[in-house]
Amino acid sequence: MPPESSGTLHRREVVSTLLSGRGELVVIAGLGAPAWDITAVGDHPRNLPLWGGMGSAAMIGLGLALAQPSLPVLVITGDGEMLMGIGALATIAVARPLNLSVVVLDNEHYGETGMQPTHTGAGVNLAGMAEAAGIPRVLSIRREDEVAPLRAAIHEKSGPLFAQVKIDAETLKLVLPPREGALLQARMRESILGLEAHLA
Repeated sequence: MPPESSGTLHRREVVSTLLSGRGELVVIAGLGAPAWDITAVGDHPRNLPLWGGMGSAAMIGLGLALAQPSLPVLVITGDGEMLMGIGALATIAVARPLNLSVVVLDNEHYGETGMQPTHTGAGVNLAGMAEAAGIPRVLSIRREDEVAPLRAAIHEKSGPLFAQVKIDAETLKLVLPPREGALLQARMRESILGLEAHLA
């Protein structure tokens, strides 16, 4: 029997909408399915898909947002990864970077280890936790017509913003990004520095 989720949105359709017309957007993807999702939309020098370090996506995004305050920074991760790094929400709330958005694709399962259920399927509310931490803009997304406004909010840079997007627990074909961390980091740096040189 396939796993069930309270969400019905399709993860790659959501990610495709969020990354459409991305412009200067920098994207950090948590390990596993979010990394495959951003790559399915198209590999990009401003993508940093994490191959490891579970629980670290939001904090890497925070560091990048603080270092590059003029650029919109988007973290796309899963509910299992966010639960492991839940303390990041408090740090983000205190740091308050206007250009940081964290989007959690919540299928209520650990997709990379066998689809075991996560706590969000038992009622744990990540959006509520983000709000309680003090993040000023918190959204709970369940409908398709809410995804495009989320994309617009990400580009407004009036955050920090946190969105919990309830998605179907579907299993999709892997679309793997480059594996070499040094390459991923270097090409992102070159892309950002190239933009800065152009703007100067």
